[in-house]
Amino acid sequence: MDRKKLDQFRDLLMEKASDLTSGAETTRSGMTHDESLFPDPVDRALLESNRNFQLRLRDRERRLLRKIQEALGRLETGTFGICDECGEEIETERLRARPVTTLCIECKEEQERLEKMEL
Repeated sequence: MDRKKLDQFRDLLMEKASDLTSGAETTRSGMTHDESLFPDPVDRALLESNRNFQLRLRDRERRLLRKIQEALGRLETGTFGICDECGEEIETERLRARPVTTLCIECKEEQERLEKMEL
């Protein structure tokens, strides 16, 4: 992969990481509601349900952030865009859709097929 494409992917990954980090800060600051403002048990339950949902989303985003950091590490080591299974170059379209991927489409399809067989 040429340097220009690698730089584009680095910028894309950095932007996604920044978005996730700022979203986490927004969630953290938004969780300081005083529960005494909601004397109705149903309102408090809804607040708690919404908090749990947001926390689950942030956990998923935290895992995605870790994958983004790993992808940035692969950019530095020169292994970004190389399939972990077959060693072939991952298609640019796939990387644009999922820049944290470590498998080409063929290897990912095979992995999913094997997972289905195990179920």
